[in-house]
Amino acid sequence: MTDSVRKQMWEALSASPFVMLHLPESHDHAIPMAAQLDPDANGEFWFYTTRDNRVAQGGPAMAQFTSLGHDLFCCISGTLVEESDKAVIDRYWSNAVAAWYDEGRNDPNLLMMRFELDDAEVWTRDSSFKGLFKLMSGQKVNEGELGQHKVVDLESAS
Repeated sequence: MTDSVRKQMWEALSASPFVMLHLPESHDHAIPMAAQLDPDANGEFWFYTTRDNRVAQGGPAMAQFTSLGHDLFCCISGTLVEESDKAVIDRYWSNAVAAWYDEGRNDPNLLMMRFELDDAEVWTRDSSFKGLFKLMSGQKVNEGELGQHKVVDLESAS
C-alpha cells in the first residue's frame, strides 16, 4: 500500500510540479516554487532560484503539495543544498526558466537547489461509496473510508 501511495504522489507531482517551500528553522512564510523532476531520481528534485531568495541558505526544508484534482495532499521533508553540477543545471534549463534570469545560465544570481528528500506524509482522497454516504448523511466516517494516510520513505524509493 505504501508503494501505491508513493507512486500516486510522484504522478500527481509530475502533473503539476508546483509546491510551497519553506525552511522550518526560519520564520519566513513558504514560497511557491516549480520543482524540476527526474523520473529516475525518486530521492531528490531541484529548484531554480536566486542567491538572494529566502530559501537560498538551504538546510532542512519542507514542501507542501496539493494535486490538481485535490485528491492528494502531501508534506515532503528533506534538505536543500546548492546544486553545483553544471550538467544538472543545463538538463532542466528551458525558456520558462530563462525568463527569470537577465544573463541566462551565466547570471551571477542564478542558483539551483537540490532537495534531498527524506520522507513525505501523504493523504489521498479515494472515497468509497459507503464513506461518501456517511459523509453526506452526517454519520461518523471511519479511517480509510475517504482515502488513505501514509508516511512514505523517499530516500530509498529509487
